[in-house]
Amino acid sequence: QFQLVESGGDLVQPGGSLRLSCKASGFTLDNYAIGWFRQAPGKEREGVSCIPSSGHNQWDADSMKGHFTVSRDKVKSAVYLQMHGLKPEDSSVYFCTAVQQLDGHCALRELRSESWGPGTQITDYS
Repeated sequence: QFQLVESGGDLVQPGGSLRLSCKASGFTLDNYAIGWFRQAPGKEREGVSCIPSSGHNQWDADSMKGHFTVSRDKVKSAVYLQMHGLKPEDSSVYFCTAVQQLDGHCALRELRSESWGPGTQITDYS
């Protein structure tokens, strides 16, 4: 089994903060670059941010720059997406998956299709 599981989604007010978690089932997450994606109802899935296996050189999609922070905890074998200043347009289902990396840098392109988790929902209730 090669799958990731997301958690931490919740109802939030505009301007609120939230941290999502991503953990692995059946493999060691620490060895992979991990990317976060999101999909709102009626819209295509879009890339958010990714972090290489080293934990350095976070890369953000252009529209997400400065909005989120990705980190990883190798003791807990987890990757986190920290969000601040949430806006209504951030309401989406958020997914994590293993992504491609090269020379210490990651890209928001899936590495293995089976690694997608079921997602976790963030809903703005303004």
